[in-house]
Amino acid sequence: MPELHFKGKEYVYNHHLTVPYRPLEAHPEKSIGDESENLIIHGDNLHALKALLPRYAGKVDCIFIDPPYNTMPLS
Repeated sequence: MPELHFKGKEYVYNHHLTVPYRPLEAHPEKSIGDESENLIIHGDNLHALKALLPRYAGKVDCIFIDPPYNTMPLS
């Protein structure tokens, strides 16, 4: 199978290992119902996914990430 080779590939490929785990902090004033069913997490994608690992590894059916990648105005 073809493989891409580029400068810095190892850093990019292993970047997730350098990101520390962060705890999930509940905000009861913004919550509805029990927090064990569904979660809405606001923040960086990688940080949010790493925060889910300790409690939800192997238990998650679906994650929807709404990326604001194209936020630069077109001119």
